Amino acid sequence: MASFTELEVWKQSRKIRIWVSALAKRFPSEEKYRLGDQIIRSSRSVGNNIAEGHGRFHYQDNIRFCIMARGSLSETLDHLMIAVDEKIIEQSALDDFQLEYDSCLRLLNGYIQYLKKKKVDELS
Repeated sequence: MASFTELEVWKQSRKIRIWVSALAKRFPSEEKYRLGDQIIRSSRSVGNNIAEGHGRFHYQDNIRFCIMARGSLSETLDHLMIAVDEKIIEQSALDDFQLEYDSCLRLLNGYIQYLKKKKVDELS
């Protein structure tokens, strides 16, 4: 692929980032620089790591950045669970996010497996 923007996993991570950003803007002011800032940073990190990995020369580097993206995706889910526990958002918002999370996680895991296969093929 010529650009990371063509990757379905990056497109899904972008969708998540936009959704999370809109949600965090509705957080109460006392959470703006606490949970709001953390959740925005973790959601941005998913796509950032996918993009950075795509720009690397070796498959192993790309895999490493995709694993970091997966960690950021899980961190974002945890932040939303905290938001539910703290009664900042409704459970329904978390349920909506869970669908997007599951989709992104499947795409990310599939992309990692694809990269691992390409790495093995390159060594053969």
